[in-house]
Amino acid sequence: MNEHELLAEQFEANRTDLRAVAYRMLGSLSEADDAVQEAWLRLNRAAPSGIENLAAWLTTVVGRVCLDMLRARRSRRENALETAAADPPAHGEHGDPEREALLADSVGLALLVVLDTLDPAERLAFVLHDMFAVPFNDIAPIVERTPEATRQLASRARRRVRGADRGADPDLVRQRRAVEAFLTAAREGDFDALVAVLDPGIVARSDGGPAASLVRGATAVAQGAVTFAAIAGAATLALVDGRVGVISAPGDRPSRVLKFTVVADRVTELVVITDPDRLRELDLELLGSVER
Repeated sequence: MNEHELLAEQFEANRTDLRAVAYRMLGSLSEADDAVQEAWLRLNRAAPSGIENLAAWLTTVVGRVCLDMLRARRSRRENALETAAADPPAHGEHGDPEREALLADSVGLALLVVLDTLDPAERLAFVLHDMFAVPFNDIAPIVERTPEATRQLASRARRRVRGADRGADPDLVRQRRAVEAFLTAAREGDFDALVAVLDPGIVARSDGGPAASLVRGATAVAQGAVTFAAIAGAATLALVDGRVGVISAPGDRPSRVLKFTVVADRVTELVVITDPDRLRELDLELLGSVER
């Protein structure tokens, strides 16, 4: 395998994650594919030997490309929601129609509507940090702000998104049921029950963004989740950035937070956060009674 083929193989290993970032930024699968393709072209023009973390480098490039596309779109006064609804999924050579449909469903038009009200820089800060766990220090250069100013961008975006989510009580009820089922199965070490509440295409991430630990598929995620039983006794339900999640807080200090994305009563995405700095950035609220 020559150097170009090896580079192409490494890029393809990151394509799905890059497309997920771009779709949440742009709300259009065809535009997301354009952004990913531009990242590939830039990689070919770069010096790959000087890139220490390819996944992080590619995520940064896709973020910059999407930010430019959003700013151009705003200058043309285009309506991103209409674009998202009108564009057919671009399956391409490496496309997976079922996965792309799941991606569109997992984001949802309601969230796209909220995201479309955000300033492009706010949208990028929120998407990269809250959805993909990219640190503010890595996002700041993309939006040309300090890490603290970037944190404020994400915080403003988060308040808008959380406000929209909290208005949908039925969604919170469904989220809570799925998260409770996950927590109960993890506490009991019930592998089959865990698989039942997880979407077959679930993606689970740990701290650190796309370059960090990532597991795909219900079986693989359930195998890791059963180890959660050892600490589940100190875990409780909470609103995490406006969505139902789980906090593990032995000694009354959160040491681990699980963020869930729930679609059709199944968990489609799970983010595990243990980094103290990231934990301090989260909006956490212990969950009281919710109509069931």
